Amino acid sequence: MDRRLALIGLAALAGCGFALRREPELPFKTLALTGFGADSPLALGLKRQIKRTPVQVLDDPARAQVVLEALDEQRDRSVVASTSVGQVREFQLRLRFDYLVRTAEGELLVPKVELRLVRDMNYTETAALAKEQEAANLYSAMHSDAIAQVMRRLAAIRLPG
Repeated sequence: MDRRLALIGLAALAGCGFALRREPELPFKTLALTGFGADSPLALGLKRQIKRTPVQVLDDPARAQVVLEALDEQRDRSVVASTSVGQVREFQLRLRFDYLVRTAEGELLVPKVELRLVRDMNYTETAALAKEQEAANLYSAMHSDAIAQVMRRLAAIRLPG
Protein backbone atom coordinates (compact mmCIF):
# COMPACT_ATOMS: atom_id res chain seq x y z
CA MET A 1 0.00 0.00 0.00
CA ASP A 2 2.83 2.43 0.91
CA ARG A 3 4.55 1.69 -2.37
CA ARG A 4 1.43 2.63 -4.36
CA LEU A 5 1.12 5.91 -2.47
CA ALA A 6 4.76 6.70 -3.17
CA LEU A 7 4.30 6.00 -6.89
CA ILE A 8 1.17 8.18 -7.00
CA GLY A 9 3.10 10.96 -5.25
CA LEU A 10 5.97 10.72 -7.75
CA ALA A 11 3.55 10.74 -10.66
CA ALA A 12 1.88 13.87 -9.28
CA LEU A 13 5.24 15.63 -8.94
CA ALA A 14 6.29 14.63 -12.45
CA GLY A 15 3.00 15.87 -13.88
CA CYS A 16 3.36 19.34 -12.35
CA GLY A 17 6.75 19.96 -13.98
CA PHE A 18 8.82 19.43 -10.83
CA ALA A 19 12.44 18.53 -11.49
CA LEU A 20 15.55 18.57 -9.34
CA ARG A 21 17.96 21.41 -10.03
CA ARG A 22 20.77 20.32 -12.33
CA GLU A 23 24.08 21.84 -13.26
CA PRO A 24 23.63 24.48 -15.98
CA GLU A 25 24.54 23.32 -19.48
CA LEU A 26 27.21 25.65 -20.81
CA PRO A 27 27.12 26.28 -24.58
CA PHE A 28 30.90 26.36 -25.04
CA LYS A 29 33.81 23.96 -24.59
CA THR A 30 36.58 26.10 -23.09
CA LEU A 31 36.63 28.96 -20.58
CA ALA A 32 39.33 31.16 -19.07
CA LEU A 33 39.04 33.10 -15.81
CA THR A 34 41.02 36.36 -15.69
CA GLY A 35 41.36 39.29 -13.32
CA PHE A 36 40.83 37.28 -10.12
CA GLY A 37 43.12 37.56 -7.11
CA ALA A 38 45.44 34.67 -6.29
CA ASP A 39 43.32 33.45 -3.38
CA SER A 40 39.90 34.52 -4.64
CA PRO A 41 37.11 32.38 -3.16
CA LEU A 42 34.93 33.23 -6.16
CA ALA A 43 37.54 31.96 -8.64
CA LEU A 44 38.03 28.76 -6.65
CA GLY A 45 34.27 28.19 -6.42
CA LEU A 46 33.74 28.88 -10.12
CA LYS A 47 36.50 26.45 -11.08
CA ARG A 48 34.93 23.83 -8.81
CA GLN A 49 31.49 24.32 -10.38
CA ILE A 50 32.82 24.33 -13.93
CA LYS A 51 34.72 21.08 -13.32
CA ARG A 52 31.30 19.44 -12.80
CA THR A 53 30.51 20.24 -16.45
CA PRO A 54 32.22 19.11 -19.67
CA VAL A 55 33.77 22.60 -20.06
CA GLN A 56 37.55 22.82 -19.73
CA VAL A 57 39.09 25.72 -17.77
CA LEU A 58 42.18 27.09 -19.53
CA ASP A 59 44.92 29.33 -18.15
CA ASP A 60 45.50 31.07 -21.49
CA PRO A 61 42.58 33.40 -22.39
CA ALA A 62 43.75 33.57 -26.02
CA ARG A 63 42.93 29.86 -26.50
CA ALA A 64 39.53 29.89 -24.76
CA GLN A 65 36.18 30.25 -26.50
CA VAL A 66 34.85 32.34 -23.62
CA VAL A 67 36.68 34.55 -21.12
CA LEU A 68 35.13 35.56 -17.79
CA GLU A 69 36.96 38.69 -16.70
CA ALA A 70 36.68 39.84 -13.08
CA LEU A 71 36.73 43.63 -12.89
CA ASP A 72 36.20 44.08 -9.14
CA GLU A 73 35.83 41.72 -6.19
CA GLN A 74 35.43 43.11 -2.68
CA ARG A 75 34.10 42.06 0.69
CA ASP A 76 33.37 44.61 3.38
CA ARG A 77 31.39 45.15 6.54
CA SER A 78 29.91 48.26 8.08
CA VAL A 79 28.19 49.08 11.33
CA VAL A 80 24.43 49.48 10.90
CA ALA A 81 23.35 49.89 14.53
CA SER A 82 25.12 50.70 17.77
CA THR A 83 24.15 51.51 21.33
CA SER A 84 24.38 54.96 22.92
CA VAL A 85 27.75 54.00 24.42
CA GLY A 86 29.16 52.93 21.04
CA GLN A 87 28.78 49.16 21.27
CA VAL A 88 28.07 47.57 17.90
CA ARG A 89 24.71 45.77 17.69
CA GLU A 90 24.41 45.03 13.98
CA PHE A 91 26.73 44.73 11.00
CA GLN A 92 25.99 44.71 7.30
CA LEU A 93 28.16 42.33 5.28
CA ARG A 94 28.58 43.11 1.59
CA LEU A 95 30.02 41.26 -1.38
CA ARG A 96 30.70 43.20 -4.56
CA PHE A 97 31.61 41.39 -7.77
CA ASP A 98 31.81 43.08 -11.17
CA TYR A 99 32.59 41.02 -14.24
CA LEU A 100 32.08 40.73 -17.97
CA VAL A 101 32.14 37.84 -20.40
CA ARG A 102 33.83 38.09 -23.79
CA THR A 103 35.35 35.95 -26.49
CA ALA A 104 39.12 35.56 -26.80
CA GLU A 105 39.00 38.09 -29.65
CA GLY A 106 37.39 40.67 -27.35
CA GLU A 107 33.78 40.49 -28.57
CA LEU A 108 31.47 41.23 -25.64
CA LEU A 109 29.07 38.37 -24.86
CA VAL A 110 27.78 39.73 -21.53
CA PRO A 111 28.31 43.41 -20.76
CA LYS A 112 29.59 44.48 -17.34
CA VAL A 113 27.54 42.89 -14.57
CA GLU A 114 27.53 44.50 -11.14
CA LEU A 115 26.62 41.80 -8.64
CA ARG A 116 25.86 43.06 -5.11
CA LEU A 117 24.97 40.79 -2.20
CA VAL A 118 24.15 42.05 1.30
CA ARG A 119 23.48 40.25 4.59
CA ASP A 120 22.67 41.72 7.99
CA MET A 121 24.16 40.22 11.14
CA ASN A 122 23.39 40.91 14.80
CA TYR A 123 26.45 41.31 17.00
CA THR A 124 27.30 41.05 20.69
CA GLU A 125 30.76 41.49 22.17
CA THR A 126 30.24 38.58 24.55
CA ALA A 127 30.07 36.17 21.61
CA ALA A 128 32.74 37.77 19.42
CA LEU A 129 34.38 34.50 18.28
CA ALA A 130 31.03 32.93 17.42
CA LYS A 131 30.02 36.06 15.52
CA GLU A 132 33.25 35.96 13.50
CA GLN A 133 32.40 32.38 12.51
CA GLU A 134 28.87 33.48 11.64
CA ALA A 135 30.29 36.25 9.43
CA ALA A 136 32.54 33.72 7.68
CA ASN A 137 29.53 31.46 7.10
CA LEU A 138 27.47 34.35 5.71
CA TYR A 139 30.31 35.34 3.34
CA SER A 140 30.55 31.71 2.23
CA ALA A 141 26.81 31.65 1.51
CA MET A 142 27.11 34.90 -0.45
CA HIS A 143 29.97 33.43 -2.51
CA SER A 144 27.85 30.35 -3.28
CA ASP A 145 24.94 32.56 -4.32
CA ALA A 146 27.20 34.68 -6.55
CA ILE A 147 28.70 31.57 -8.17
CA ALA A 148 25.24 30.17 -8.90
CA GLN A 149 24.20 33.48 -10.50
CA VAL A 150 27.36 33.59 -12.65
CA MET A 151 26.83 29.97 -13.75
CA ARG A 152 23.24 30.73 -14.81
CA ARG A 153 24.48 33.77 -16.73
CA LEU A 154 27.16 31.65 -18.46
CA ALA A 155 24.51 29.07 -19.42
CA ALA A 156 22.46 31.81 -21.11
CA ILE A 157 25.33 32.90 -23.41
CA ARG A 158 24.82 32.61 -27.14
CA LEU A 159 28.09 32.35 -29.03
CA PRO A 160 28.38 34.30 -32.30
CA GLY A 161 28.33 32.32 -35.52
